Amino acid sequence: MKKSTTLLSLAFMLSVFLNYGQESMSSEMYEHAAKYLAKNMAPLVHNEIQNPSWTTNNEFIYELDSKDGKKFMKANLSNGKKTLAFDHKKMAKAISTKLEKNINEENLSLNSLNFIAKNTIGFSINGKEYTCNLSNYTITDKGNIERRNRNEYLSPNGKIAAYIDNYNLWIKDVATNEKTQLTFDGKENYGYATNNAGWTKGDNPVLKWSPNSDKIATFQQDSRGVGEMYLTSTNVGHPELQAWKHPLPGDSIVFKLERVIIHLGATPKIVRLKKASDFQRSTITDHVAGRNGEFYDNDWNQEGSQLAFVSSSRDHKIAHLQLANSQTGEVSSLLKEETKTYYESGDGMINWQILYDSNEFIWYSERDNWGHLYLYDLSTGNLKNQITKGDWLVKEVRYVDKKARKIYFIGAGREQGNPYYDYLYSINFDGSNLKLLTLENAAHRVEISPYNNAFFDIYSTASTAPTYVLRNMDGKKIADLGTADISELIANGWQEPIEFKVKARDNETDLYGILFLPSDYDKNKSYPILNHIYPGPQSGSVGYYGFSPARSDRQALAELGFIVVGVDAMGTPGRSKSFHDAYYGNMGDNGLPDNIAMIKQLAQRYSGMDTTRIGIWGHSGGGFASTDALLRYPDFYDVAVSSSGNHDNRNYEADWGEKWQGLLVENPDGSTNYDSQANQLLAQNLKGKLLITHGTMDDNVPPSNTMLVVDALIKANKDFDLILYPNKRHGYGDMTNYMTRKRWDYFVKHLKGVEPPKEFDLEKL
Repeated sequence: MKKSTTLLSLAFMLSVFLNYGQESMSSEMYEHAAKYLAKNMAPLVHNEIQNPSWTTNNEFIYELDSKDGKKFMKANLSNGKKTLAFDHKKMAKAISTKLEKNINEENLSLNSLNFIAKNTIGFSINGKEYTCNLSNYTITDKGNIERRNRNEYLSPNGKIAAYIDNYNLWIKDVATNEKTQLTFDGKENYGYATNNAGWTKGDNPVLKWSPNSDKIATFQQDSRGVGEMYLTSTNVGHPELQAWKHPLPGDSIVFKLERVIIHLGATPKIVRLKKASDFQRSTITDHVAGRNGEFYDNDWNQEGSQLAFVSSSRDHKIAHLQLANSQTGEVSSLLKEETKTYYESGDGMINWQILYDSNEFIWYSERDNWGHLYLYDLSTGNLKNQITKGDWLVKEVRYVDKKARKIYFIGAGREQGNPYYDYLYSINFDGSNLKLLTLENAAHRVEISPYNNAFFDIYSTASTAPTYVLRNMDGKKIADLGTADISELIANGWQEPIEFKVKARDNETDLYGILFLPSDYDKNKSYPILNHIYPGPQSGSVGYYGFSPARSDRQALAELGFIVVGVDAMGTPGRSKSFHDAYYGNMGDNGLPDNIAMIKQLAQRYSGMDTTRIGIWGHSGGGFASTDALLRYPDFYDVAVSSSGNHDNRNYEADWGEKWQGLLVENPDGSTNYDSQANQLLAQNLKGKLLITHGTMDDNVPPSNTMLVVDALIKANKDFDLILYPNKRHGYGDMTNYMTRKRWDYFVKHLKGVEPPKEFDLEKL
């Protein structure tokens, strides 16, 4: 007995010694990693082109961010000649005199630069507008910039602003500030132009101005009887309660829209469209409003006499294109498309368009498994011809030349190589003469001139710097504007991200992603793996395959001794319809089988990848997926850091869940078709280390999503870690650096087995 006691005592002392002597990571390692964050890497890139604009006199204006300071340049679209937009020394002297303070010519800070006449430019500084006569560099003060209320929506002619007051829609004359009430029967939960989708909301109106600014297409939103969402603030004293209408999957009542057209004039007139109310759905996003409040899926004719629009079913399976008479409110049907899963009108842009002058319309469909364009007769609704076709997709229609009967669009997947590289193409209405306008094998970002006479092309890859080119509408090069200088970035240790291709879960489908290695990677050493994930279904983990000096903290984490990977799994957009539909109705899939397959394949290529130590992290949908990974595959994933996850979409907004999971169906035994995606139902599977976080005032993904998992983990007697960020929304604001550091700490401690530096402060770096 005494010998046993002695042995136990020795074992305990040895354990204490080992714990106290546990290896720790130095703060210098964190400082080194922090060098690779965007705020430290981005300033090392030079000769980037910023704030491009186009002039009416056939010129392209841009800022060149050189090592020597900003240079304002112009390029002539006729001959490609590049010159300084003005004499910087004279301009600096003139501004210095006007503002009565010294302005350095190398650091001119001019906003909203534009040529308002051949020898006169306009610009703003510190909230005031100026013009400069370039013949003598005389500067004229034009006064303070008129600040547009962000809750107003300006008309196309710039003379009228629409806004909401007390649930009704009003307009005001911009010049005189004279106000006119347009609607009078709006009331709480039944107001006009209401900007509330549940997951996002605002005080600005949602509407579509007619081209000549004399009519408004909008709606009266019926949210009567719709359930509410609640949040409470953290403060001393009584908390503030935030409550708003927020429908959930399975609710018997969700948002409905009653469409109206409002005629302006001396006596405004409201015309209600003669049709049943619509579900609040668009063909492209989870809201009927763009960021500026534009009412999606509406297309006026030039005269404002007709309005085309799409009504979508609650489950997004039916898209119904219709045409309304703005005077009578009569509505006729043009086309109805029904899918087995969900209809979308594009990847990043609504692509259907009415060609009123030629009595035709362009429709977007994935009916042949790829996103393509179709030409229809407007009078009969009959198909005239398919415009684009093939095993590739149209993503965004950028410009329709109605006279030349030609369409300019962004497409992907047609050229050899990475199918996520975007290219600009043109094609005739009849499907003939498909032409690639951006030839380089790279990711292209294109801006077409508002005068439709040229386009600005930026192309790059994950490992090559952006190159800037001006081209005419046939794709012919007008001018090389240069390539960004990343020499200083490389000199400071920048590591090229590695694009890769692997096979999906089916061992047939190609998947693409990006990998990050430590700058001192040694294939003979062993590195834990970190899997960043955003599962979609509306976007993927990588997104943009072009150049970026830093992708969040991916390389920073690699510098801490990890190999970091991310893949665009099946179930994400940008490929075929069947690829996107891979886990429709089963969001608990989260693309995880593809992520696992990806890691196993890469481990065969990179001997340093240690598949016995795997972490995963993500935010929002990635928070949902990373927790799911740890619970669904506890023998593969060891550690997860999951922030702001929508862990059960029955507690998220109806539009999103019902689009990707389907309408809620309750079975006789009490189970539902949503059980397969509910993380809390898998809580008993937890083996690894889990850190879950949420902002307590998150009005996008309400924190109840996380608390469902917390409740289940406690009841299952599982150990886990939790951080709640008081008063923070879906992003963590001034607590973001703290969150980043805690994520680093968690992976360092639980995957590398070393203690992180205590309370390292990222704010100082």
